[in-house]
Amino acid sequence: MAGPAGRLDAVVVCGGQWHDFDYARLQLLSALGEHEQVRTRVFEDYDCLDALDSADLLVTYTCNRVPTGEQQKALAAFVSRGGRWLALHGTNSAIDRTPPGSPSKYVTPRTLGELAGVLGSQFLGHPPIAPYTVEVTEPEHPFVVGIDPFEVTDELYVSELHPPVHVLAHTRFVGESTGFAEGHTTEDEPRPVLYLKDHGDGTVCYFTLGHCRGRFDVQDLGIDDLGRVDRGSWTVPEFRTVFERCLSWAVTGEMTAHH
Repeated sequence: MAGPAGRLDAVVVCGGQWHDFDYARLQLLSALGEHEQVRTRVFEDYDCLDALDSADLLVTYTCNRVPTGEQQKALAAFVSRGGRWLALHGTNSAIDRTPPGSPSKYVTPRTLGELAGVLGSQFLGHPPIAPYTVEVTEPEHPFVVGIDPFEVTDELYVSELHPPVHVLAHTRFVGESTGFAEGHTTEDEPRPVLYLKDHGDGTVCYFTLGHCRGRFDVQDLGIDDLGRVDRGSWTVPEFRTVFERCLSWAVTGEMTAHH
């Protein structure tokens, strides 16, 4: 917990599959570096329980990193005691490849345990990456005040929700999550992009945006060189503004419209 001189201890978990975690890690650490009171420890997965015990804030950018039962309990306890968790993009994902000949390439097993309830959602699928519009759900909230609807080229997450969640921004989607066993939608309802989920004395801020992928990040899918670099929402000014506001909250515990 925060030291007498105001130092804050952060844990960053950044790792997994199919994304450019080097780029994401750099963005996260650069943003945290703007807060001089923060000291950060960095991990590739949730084998970080000693650090989490004394952490004030947790920032995660993962894909298909499923915590063990013990780690799930520790993460829930971190939030419950008043911890602030900024969970980005694929943090809520558990993804398995299906055997050859299956009707879909990927299934999303419910292996997050109690953590899905703490996070407020679990990833089911996404349609092919294409531009879509993010709309502000609660225009007066400090995280999104002054933000007009904006377009991103990112993974549009269709998730199983664990309410109550306090949605601040959303998009809409009807159609197939191609390649996934689930995540197909027929109802035109808001899909959360940014929300808050309280748990005990603490809060999770979940932001589904932030996809990024380099040329060499999908070699396990048989693609040696993707031939392009995806920066997703990271190049979109509105995303950066909202991300920095959310991170500022994770550091200070105050919801303000900085930047």
